[in-house]
Amino acid sequence: MITHASLFPALTRLHRSTIVWLTSWWRLLQFAALILARGVHPSTYRRDNRANLASHLVTGTAPNLVWFCVLSALISLVIIRIVVVTALSYGLSGYALEMVVRVLVLELIPLTAALFVALRSTLPAGVEFAQRRLAAAAAAPQGSAGPAVSAGEALRREFFPRAAAGIFAVWLLAAVSCILTLVLAYLVIYGFTPYALPGYTRVVGQIFNPAVSLILLLKIGFFSLAVGIIPLASSYYDAAANPFAARLRVTHGLADMVRMFSVLLLIEAASLMGNYY
Repeated sequence: MITHASLFPALTRLHRSTIVWLTSWWRLLQFAALILARGVHPSTYRRDNRANLASHLVTGTAPNLVWFCVLSALISLVIIRIVVVTALSYGLSGYALEMVVRVLVLELIPLTAALFVALRSTLPAGVEFAQRRLAAAAAAPQGSAGPAVSAGEALRREFFPRAAAGIFAVWLLAAVSCILTLVLAYLVIYGFTPYALPGYTRVVGQIFNPAVSLILLLKIGFFSLAVGIIPLASSYYDAAANPFAARLRVTHGLADMVRMFSVLLLIEAASLMGNYY
């Protein structure tokens, strides 16, 4: 009897946690579908919302672009130098360029760009929206239909511009940093000479075959969707219907961060399997 009495509360907690976990992921998928549908809807790009969308794209990208390019250039120079010196010491200088391109351009830079945008833009925006909606829900009268009516307008004017800014920022940061790293790799390995350019382009072209290029584009695209959508998903829904409402003020940012890191890890593992298996 004691065993059964102690087992029932554990099963109840497990059932409740499972329901909350499934509900959170289901709402994430719903929010992703809403954002993607809003992205192809003509009303999103009307004149009254165009300036707001453009403002979020610029403010969410321009400051991050400068800082990320500087940091990625410094880190890339250090890693390129380490790889080149190590390859020379083992007599494998012919593989230094290929190793630099595969490690930095294919793997580290896209993941770093996604994490940088998440920590600088989308995660703080998700916490801000969650706190704002909790405050609005606490101040609204019981039975009011105002939040339900304004959900579509909030999606169009607040959530979609932030999500679009995060997605675009990941694209731009990853593209600019990859090009910058390729230029730095050439300068560090060959120096300021144009005569090594044919051999350099041949090696880079052999690495970026159609399959690898497609995997890189898909990885950056999925990274951008995860960074732009996941931190904002749980703050979109009404706080009264949110299973995390009682703990949202404390755990919202942490829960979204863990969820986003899990998705990024799965995407990175899938890209590694596609590139090397």
